Order: sequence, then C-alpha cells, then structure tokens
Amino acid sequence: MAGNRMEGVGTISTTVQPSANDYGGDEISALVLDPGYNTTRAGFAGEDVPKAVVPSQYGRTERTKYIFGDNSIHTPLPGMEMHNPMAKDGTVEDWDAAKELWEYAITSRLTNPRAKNPLSNGLNDSKDISAEDQAAMDIDSSDPQDQLLSENPLLMTETSWASGASREKAIEVAMEEWGVPAFWLARSGVLAAFAAGKPSALVIDVGASGTSVTPVHDGLILRKGVTKSPLGANFISDQLRLIFSTSQPQIPLTPHYMVTSKTQVDAQSQAQATYRTFPSGFAPTPSFRTFQEERLLTEFKESVVQVWPGPGRLSGSTSGGVSNEDLVKAQPGRPFEFPDGYNQLFSAERYRAAEGLFDAKAALTGDGVPAVQVNQTIPALVQQALNAVDVDVRTHLLANTVITGGGSLTQGLVDRVNQELMAIYPGPRVKTQAPGNLYERRFGAWIGGSILASLGTFHQMWISKKEYEEHGANIVDKRCK
Repeated sequence: MAGNRMEGVGTISTTVQPSANDYGGDEISALVLDPGYNTTRAGFAGEDVPKAVVPSQYGRTERTKYIFGDNSIHTPLPGMEMHNPMAKDGTVEDWDAAKELWEYAITSRLTNPRAKNPLSNGLNDSKDISAEDQAAMDIDSSDPQDQLLSENPLLMTETSWASGASREKAIEVAMEEWGVPAFWLARSGVLAAFAAGKPSALVIDVGASGTSVTPVHDGLILRKGVTKSPLGANFISDQLRLIFSTSQPQIPLTPHYMVTSKTQVDAQSQAQATYRTFPSGFAPTPSFRTFQEERLLTEFKESVVQVWPGPGRLSGSTSGGVSNEDLVKAQPGRPFEFPDGYNQLFSAERYRAAEGLFDAKAALTGDGVPAVQVNQTIPALVQQALNAVDVDVRTHLLANTVITGGGSLTQGLVDRVNQELMAIYPGPRVKTQAPGNLYERRFGAWIGGSILASLGTFHQMWISKKEYEEHGANIVDKRCK
C-alpha cells in the first residue's frame, strides 16, 4: 500500500470513549443524510431505505425564497426559477440553500405533524371552555421537528474529493445551526462498499451529474485512485435531446404541464393536443420548462433507453460483416408515447443515447454538449483508477467491483461494464456486483451509512458536541479520514 494516501472511516485518536449522552444513547437512532445532485436522501439509521427522498432542485419566486418538495416544484408558478444548491461534481455550491434543503428533507418526512390543542379540533365550542380548562389542556409547545435535530446524532455522506473547507462547513452547520449532539462525515464510496458487504471494493458510482470510480481497501479510500467524469444520467438526457432535435420528423419534447388534452394518433404522426396557455406575465420560466423536460426524459430513459449489450461497440460489426446498428434495426423497436400523444417505435436510437458512456466516438455533440474525451468513459475511468493503486490490490479490486447509483439502472449497463472490464483485463478474475433491488442500487451510499451508524461499535466514533467546542471545525479532518 506504499505510495497511496488512504482515507475512509478511520479510527479515533482518543482513548476516552464518549458517554451515552454525547451521542444520544442506545434508544435514539442516528439520522443519516445523503445529499446528491438529483435527490437528497434522509432517514434513520438501521432502516432499509431512506424515508425522505426529495428533489435537490428547488424553486424561487419574488415572494418565496425556497420552494421544496415534489408537490410544490412541479406546479408552474409565475416567475419561479429553478436552482440547485449542489455543483455538478456533487459538492455544495450554495450553502444557505443546501442547509434549508437538508433541513426540509430531515423534518418533512421523519417527524409527525406538529401537535395541536384538542380544544381546537372543531368538536368543542370555545365559548363553553373555561380559562382553567384551556390552560390545563395546553400541549407542550416544543416542536418535534426541532427536537429531531437536537436529540439525534447525524451521519452525513460526502464525495471522495470534497475539500477541507467544505467538510468543516458541514460540521459547522450540523453543530452550530442544528445543534446535533454528535456528528460523523463518511465518504460515499466507502459506504456503497459497506452496503454491498465488502470492506474492499472498486466502487463505480453512476449518478445524475457524473460517474466516479473509487477504490476502497479495508474500509479506506485509496485517494490517488479516485477518478470522476461528467458523464452520468444527465449526459444521456443531453444525448436524447440531440437525437430528438435531429430526427426526421423532429420529435417534440412537450412536458406534462403544457398538455391539457390529447387525441390518439398513429406512430410518427403529428401530435393533436390542446396545449395550456398562460396569461401575460404568468408563463413559467425557461428554467422551469427545462426542469420539466428533464422529468420527461427520465421517464423515457426508464422505459426505452438501453446499453448496447455487445459483443464489441455499437459502431462495430458482427463476424459476418453486418454492422451492429443494422442488426439492431432488424429487431423490434420499443414504443413510447409523449405527453402530447406523439408516439414512435425507437430502434437504434435507444442504444445510441448511452453508448457515449463507453465509446467517446459514439457520443453526439452540439447545442452546448461538448465532445466526450476518451478518458471520461467508464472503462477509461476504471483503468486510471487501477493504474494509480498498488499492483498487489488490483486483482482483488477487480474481483469485487460494485456498481451503484441511479444512473446504473439503465438497462444493460451492468452487463456492459462487466464485458468491457473482461476485455481490458482478460487475465484477472472480473466480478461485478450490482443489487437487483432498485432501492439498494439507487441508495447504496445511504444504506451503507444506515448500516454503519447503527453498529454498536460505531458509537465510539462520533464527534461529540463537547469535542467540537474544544477543538473546532478542523476536528472533522483529523477524525473523519
């Protein structure tokens, strides 16, 4: 392991274990918060899946600074602009908005509604209630939402490349603004490996805004081997936009909120729909339209898009000289109906959208979509990661490859990764593991955090409020390696 800087869960330097009061005790479950570019996940440690999964994007109007949640951000409001507190590399860009978003994710689904006085439930006549009865039946005014953050330890995930300043800001928010009794910051790559039951693994995380490869050895990140690229699920969306705009006939991308009614039409016939109109000054903003188009593209990716299964690349040919694209065209296509009623069978297009993840030459460019570099593809990321770690651990990592992230749910992606790695490394045993359960794949890092924070032996790892006050925010760099 010489020459590699290792980071991960680490061990504490102190020999004095924190008391039960420092981390909330055995009867109080820790909170697990997993921020991402597309969604933010929150829940209690020890549970199988996060209870709260909220969009990371939020709306803002002249009157309301923050509009969170599925129900609110999908409603077209006059002048509502869409924003995201996360940068495309998965790090925090706007800390004020991120703090509000995380607080919403934790308190919106993990607590009961605020208790109300039973005297005001509509069944009692306030005229018949004496002042003494009113005072006697007053409910404790303490807010369970506030208690949740101040009484429960918090484990938070972060990217493998988060800066020291970002890590210190995270513990400052947790300790000073939320008043959590204890805190821990864990790398998402390590947690995804834990969720797969592996202390050592090569974690390939295909997220919304990019893909990363993280080598993990004995619960520690081999930081020199961490690689990342901007090619993820949103890259597939960009490819689909280019495919739709250059198709003949051009495929319209009309989001759901724009359609009030539609008439069934034949395949590839012009849509016959009644479109929603907005009064002057009340039309949704372009950022809202783009956000809703992305929602439609997500439906298309889940229903239609596939990764070319091989052998070889989509641009290649069979042993008989027939091009793979012609082979695909001879197969039945996949149908999809858009919100305005336009429908079509998609043949080779469904494979082209994701091919750029593996073959840079197959990626489309134009309309603000830059050309893909060879070193940004998934096979190249794996090669760069393995070349940066010691030779002794490469074989073990290849035999314990874990694929996680919502983007990895694209049909055929796991098999294609396995095939590409076997072609690059014909000698070592290549074994990829990707949970078949949709939730386990999407929430791998959160589940790993849920497992870690619920372990009895983990209680000694927490950074307590007392330690934070004594050593300051830089304790997170010393303890959370």
